[in-house]
Amino acid sequence: MTIRLSDFNYELPERLIAQHPAAQREKSRLMTFTRPDCTPSEHCFDELPSLLRDDDLLVFNDTRVIPAKFACRRQTGGVVEGLFLNVQKIHEDGNWCVLLKNAKRCRIGEQIAFDNDPQQALELVENLGGGKWIVAPTPSGSVEEILSKVGAVPLPPYIRRENLPRSPEDQQRYQTVYAKNPGAVAAPTAGLHFTDTLLQQLREKGIEFANVTLHVGLGTFEPVKIDDPTQHDMHSEYYELSESAAEAINRAKSQSRRIVAVGTTSVRVIESVAAANDGKIVPAAGDTKLFLYPPGKFHVTGALITNFHLPASTLLMLVAAFCDPGGKAGTERILSIYRHAVQNEYRFFSYGDAMFIE
Repeated sequence: MTIRLSDFNYELPERLIAQHPAAQREKSRLMTFTRPDCTPSEHCFDELPSLLRDDDLLVFNDTRVIPAKFACRRQTGGVVEGLFLNVQKIHEDGNWCVLLKNAKRCRIGEQIAFDNDPQQALELVENLGGGKWIVAPTPSGSVEEILSKVGAVPLPPYIRRENLPRSPEDQQRYQTVYAKNPGAVAAPTAGLHFTDTLLQQLREKGIEFANVTLHVGLGTFEPVKIDDPTQHDMHSEYYELSESAAEAINRAKSQSRRIVAVGTTSVRVIESVAAANDGKIVPAAGDTKLFLYPPGKFHVTGALITNFHLPASTLLMLVAAFCDPGGKAGTERILSIYRHAVQNEYRFFSYGDAMFIE
């Protein structure tokens, strides 16, 4: 099967790109459809308990978004915007890997001070190219401690509003209520619709939970730039799947219960582990570059809760593959669903509405 980048384009009016979260997390709209016919049905996200089976297993990504965005100032007065890239990539010597904007004139050895804490600075150690630098915090300290003082929530580029200084709305709402393990620079957005009350309702129904971790990286926003997506160099993201999560997933599989992934990031974790272990789930940790596109193979995922994704993105390709695993019809199915969503004015992307694919 031959696929082209143009196969995954769709028209989206800019007004449908959500710039703010819904007034209430669980009141986002939820479109549901069942494979293979994929006829859409309209719901509200708080109806999810009635849409799931009593014995389903939900797999959540419990990564926590860190305040990774910051602004520094050169001694010349020029402002340099920065983004801390990945908590797993810190050098053993305590140096950071960051992405810097407006840093073309910066030189190795230069110190740039944080705008909102001039006593804390970064020394430029190495220019890796493409805007990436190795820097040394001075004075030294833990990433969490320093970024908690100087950083802000790194909103996606399609949310076109200032988020420095930090917005109380984003500090709370660009984070899942079950976020636990710090390290992401972008939220696993399918989980943003859940509330503590909704989670309790799911538990009372008998639905089981399992947590995995995937630290969503900057690469999640990188567009595919070549016409043959199969040649795309997929970004790497760090994941962990614990022994307790492996036991829960394997138990569900052995009992022929459905495994529902909350978000494409959860899919990447469980399918990465399964692909590396002949379809089995085992405790694991490492970096994944898994790229699922039509016709894709899914070893574990039986249903998917996800938001609406950017045109021609790797995430849209994953969802297209899920709409017809191993087949050719998934791309047209998902594009038909997206056209329906546009016509009915669903809200798109990180702060937007959701879909449930059975």
